[in-house]
Amino acid sequence: MAKKDSGKKDKDDGSIKVVARNRRARFEYDLLDKIEAGIVLTGTEVKSLRTGKASLEEAYASIDGEEVWLNGCDIPEYLQANRMNHKPKRPRKLLMHRAEITKFAAKATDRGMTLIPLQIYFKNGIAKVEISIAKGRKNYDKRDAIKQQDAKREIDRASRSRY
Repeated sequence: MAKKDSGKKDKDDGSIKVVARNRRARFEYDLLDKIEAGIVLTGTEVKSLRTGKASLEEAYASIDGEEVWLNGCDIPEYLQANRMNHKPKRPRKLLMHRAEITKFAAKATDRGMTLIPLQIYFKNGIAKVEISIAKGRKNYDKRDAIKQQDAKREIDRASRSRY
């Protein structure tokens, strides 16, 4: 028997549209473990994200009981919305499995550890955030990271100019 076509188009599993990245996090912190979580958003927040406007510069995640919250994430108001608009910096609940929350809570409560959002993106039409357990770097660690980046850049330039 022939298989019936359901009429829906199959979406590609790798269809990811990045909305915002926290580029500073990779420099300021040593990233240890990453996890993907869903975000609870209102309609105007989703529309604002789809226009590509969000900022993760001052954002962090916190664990409150058995829930994870994204604080300090700036999603500006949607311009076409009227009085039904959202608050730009309100705390947003993250959707994770309970086992993931307990695993991350145990690691995040260690001394010097924090939960940092790395990027917000749409995966198959659903808003997601990538969170990492991170440990803050000291100034000398940052200088070492800059030296390593410069050395790698010089090696890449030399190998390109050789051919």
